[in-house]
Amino acid sequence: MIRSVMQRVTKPRRENKTKPGAHAPPLRAVYRDLYRAWGPQQWWPARTRFEVIVGAILTQNTAWSNVEKAIRRLRAARALNPETLHRARLEQVAEWIRPAGYFNVKARRLRAFTDLLYGRFAGKLNRLFALDTAALRAALLSVNGIGPETADSILLYAAQRPRFVIDAYTRRVLVRHGWIGPEAGYDEMAALFMRTVPEDTALYNEYHALLVRLGKYYCKPVPQCAACPLRARLPASGPRPL
Repeated sequence: MIRSVMQRVTKPRRENKTKPGAHAPPLRAVYRDLYRAWGPQQWWPARTRFEVIVGAILTQNTAWSNVEKAIRRLRAARALNPETLHRARLEQVAEWIRPAGYFNVKARRLRAFTDLLYGRFAGKLNRLFALDTAALRAALLSVNGIGPETADSILLYAAQRPRFVIDAYTRRVLVRHGWIGPEAGYDEMAALFMRTVPEDTALYNEYHALLVRLGKYYCKPVPQCAACPLRARLPASGPRPL
């Protein structure tokens, strides 16, 4: 597994589309550094594609450990499927997912997703995922409460499409190393990865998971640079301000 993924990231470099005079961030080398340090991350931890979708919605503004508790409650109630969540009262859905926080809001977001699934695709994920990537992303973004990060998480981890997921950890790493400005938006950051790193679902999956680990344990709000696998890639002046 390590060899196959590393081979994908060492494919010939695509045409450099950065602005004239700009230095392209060493995103391929960063991936190699992290992968050699930690190996595969086995992410996303889910049993089904629908569980990935539920997890992507529930993980908004909360720790993954809380999402795991909510997932276990849904599984124990035999509610971790589109039909049960779609038919259940919102109050019941909120109670099932209470450990994930903002449970009333997230219950409505889960219902908005199942409304899309049943309203346009007869409740079938296969029909939803039959859309091409652009149309699928547009459909997901049309759901109240699903933004670019959640949509791309669903695309990558549930639909197996090569969309790079940008989260707060990734933004922090990019800004601190001076690879992008603090004013950069989501689409700009995603495009940076997708034009630099080969479009490959397994590679994007692994890269995103490695960046999450980096952000959780090293590139924290107070950075722990001394032990970080990317310490040699910091600017000479040290971490850039966020």
